[in-house]
Amino acid sequence: MPRFARLHEIQQLDPERDHVKIQHLSTGYEFPWDTVRALEIALYRTYCVPSISALLDRTGEFRHRTQQRYDDTSLIVAEMCKSGYESGRGREALERMNWIHGHFKIANEDYHYVLSTFIYEPIRWIDNFGWRKLCEQEKLAAYYFWREVGKRMGITNIPPTYEEFERYNRDYERDKFRYADSNQRVGSATRDLFASWFPRLFAPMVRHGIYATLDERMLAAFGFPRPFAFLPPLARFALKMRGKFVRLLPPRKQPNFFTDIPNRTYPKGYEIAELGPPRLLKAAATK
Repeated sequence: MPRFARLHEIQQLDPERDHVKIQHLSTGYEFPWDTVRALEIALYRTYCVPSISALLDRTGEFRHRTQQRYDDTSLIVAEMCKSGYESGRGREALERMNWIHGHFKIANEDYHYVLSTFIYEPIRWIDNFGWRKLCEQEKLAAYYFWREVGKRMGITNIPPTYEEFERYNRDYERDKFRYADSNQRVGSATRDLFASWFPRLFAPMVRHGIYATLDERMLAAFGFPRPFAFLPPLARFALKMRGKFVRLLPPRKQPNFFTDIPNRTYPKGYEIAELGPPRLLKAAATK
């Protein structure tokens, strides 16, 4: 298969009608690594909002089971990107997410913002660091995909166009990003989780590398120190060089969703019905 054959296939599809197929091809075949990294940044951005971080901090899950929360979230999102949201495992994952969220009181505007990060952070990341830029069909398909997921989550008044939702995303961040202790606790727990994936000797380097990928507003909202001046441009250079290298590789023959690789919480596999905070699972089992 030629390197750009899948791009040409995507460009022949209708982004509104075929958004499930486009999302599958783009996230699973074209940009699997970039999608996971971008969604990590997306989650980090949501922690900059005190109303969101306060809820996450109050549950204690991000302090005591950080790896499981990361894996559960990533698996649910990947199941939907892989299988869609209308049937099979994708629908089961969506229903599981709704079941978990149903135990908490979450403002509609916060739902709006979290949903928007799942659209625009991957787009921004891939356009900056991917082996190619996203085509218009991929960008619009991401909007239609997550808009339909949002509707099935019961989110109301989702902005009706790609451009309006992106404007909402930027305005919300301008108005809502500010420091809170809960931001710092949740952000630090996630930072330390990422650092734990490497030998302890490299932990300080990893932490500063994380700081280098966060913008000024995010650093301020977390109360994180500014990275060494040389690190942000170095990180951007390294990511761009990776993209150029990947461009030279042959196209992927098999998908590489987060669900397709072993994870730390469920090394022997998992059932979607088992995903979620243990206290909720225990409460459900006793009913």
